[in-house]
Amino acid sequence: MAEQLTPLADDRALLGRTSTAERVSDILRSRIAEGYFPPGTRLSEDSIGGALGVSRNTLREAFRLLTHERLLVHELNRGVFVRVLAVEDVEDIYRTRRLVECAVVRGLGEPPYALDGLAEAVAEGRRAAREGDWKGLGTANIHFHRELVALAGSERTDELMRSVFAELRLAFHVVDDPRRLHEPYLDRNEQLLRALSAGQRREAEHLLAGYLDDSLDRVVEVYRRRVGEEA
Repeated sequence: MAEQLTPLADDRALLGRTSTAERVSDILRSRIAEGYFPPGTRLSEDSIGGALGVSRNTLREAFRLLTHERLLVHELNRGVFVRVLAVEDVEDIYRTRRLVECAVVRGLGEPPYALDGLAEAVAEGRRAAREGDWKGLGTANIHFHRELVALAGSERTDELMRSVFAELRLAFHVVDDPRRLHEPYLDRNEQLLRALSAGQRREAEHLLAGYLDDSLDRVVEVYRRRVGEEA
């Protein structure tokens, strides 16, 4: 836990003088997504509150917000833990992704589209792959899909999918071979980018639907095996 708390002490400066539960939850959400607190980790109120310099009440409210987002779970007489997803959770996450992401592409207006964020996410993924940083590649893939959702220009959709992507990372963190999980989708991200750059909205939606279906199959396969090994 001490090693995990060091980055939180650095995050303390982000809170400033107007510390709020929402800002604390933003920090913890990011740290959970990055794997500093893996699934199953118990979150200590005293340690985390001390690292961030916030009151117990503020931290408990942040925990409540993240529990509502399905990132944390409160266990009676045991405390608050980072949630461990079931396979059914993973399937539901992908169901939501397919509904939202495909609808975003389908609803795009006439080209050209603002694709700089997508292009940067592809470049980020290429850099991570060259460096053998497979978890970094997974992060780049998430960034790609966040930028894709952002094409809708909807703050509500961005907010919804921020939680969905954070929850998805909980599944990624139990996978022991991130390269096998993430590497095949780097080229597919680039295919999607090319289709959108060419204004081929229908082709992009078709590519995206197949992409998400294949990704679900791969994640569930690996996830079932890993969870089964630990059972």
